[in-house]
Amino acid sequence: MSLSVRQIEVFRAIMLAGSVTGAARLLFTSQPTLSRELARLENLSGLRLFDRQGGRLLPTAQALMLLEEVERSYVGLERINSLVQSIRRFEHGQLDLTCLPLFSQTLLPRVCKRFQHEHGGIGLCISAQESPLLDESLSAQRHDLGLIEGDQVPRGTRGELLFSADMLCVLPDGHPLLERQRLALEDFQGVAFINLAGRDIYRQGLDEQFRSAGIERHTVIETTSAASVCAMVREGLGVAIINPLSALHEAGRGLQVRRLEVSIAYRVMLIRPEFRPSSGFVDAFCEALKVEAGELMERLEDLG
Repeated sequence: MSLSVRQIEVFRAIMLAGSVTGAARLLFTSQPTLSRELARLENLSGLRLFDRQGGRLLPTAQALMLLEEVERSYVGLERINSLVQSIRRFEHGQLDLTCLPLFSQTLLPRVCKRFQHEHGGIGLCISAQESPLLDESLSAQRHDLGLIEGDQVPRGTRGELLFSADMLCVLPDGHPLLERQRLALEDFQGVAFINLAGRDIYRQGLDEQFRSAGIERHTVIETTSAASVCAMVREGLGVAIINPLSALHEAGRGLQVRRLEVSIAYRVMLIRPEFRPSSGFVDAFCEALKVEAGELMERLEDLG
């Protein structure tokens, strides 16, 4: 027995319409044609799919079981159509990336420059957003690539460690602590401090380090972004401990950078969707990211 796609289409239309006449309208064909197709389907399958009552077709238990599988197949067809649309976008040269705002400000500009030099015909769309929206959009397969902090990979994706380095201290020009090449936690006792917002995972880890050491910082300002923290430090309002990407980006712009004696690791993960088509230029962009990450690590080593 081999059922045709047309026969399955007829069966689904009858189930939706409740009658052969209604199904014929859905499929833009005649009622006698559909009646013949239905009879052929029941004959080939050996199933009694409908009971006839007063001009209506009532689905049997066998029909309901078959419909469940047919609907799953139609969902698969919709996914195939979506895949076709994605492939078309690739052929037209569009790469869609999402990330935290700080990556669009620090890491990506040089990566995009490097990538565009080699692949000038490829358009780039960068969507900067915060968690949890960032994780949700990656799980929904809406983007070709993603960049996240930490090591919690969103469901439906696979992650690769792109960058890992310790948090750094940023200080305004002329600050007394600049006399030291590396700063201990004790050096921050009573020092005016600019902090990230309390819900930031790295702020929480930092607080735990100071709490364990019994050090009381003088927190004067809390803010939600590393860029804002750096602006406050530049104005001489205090010092801060931030991610190394932002610290390197701002170094020399009225700010100085120092390493810490303690290690507070900061990680960036490169995220790729499990169920979205890839292409050669997505791989090329990943390679550009890795090259830039390597160069940033070399700059960090130069700090001593």
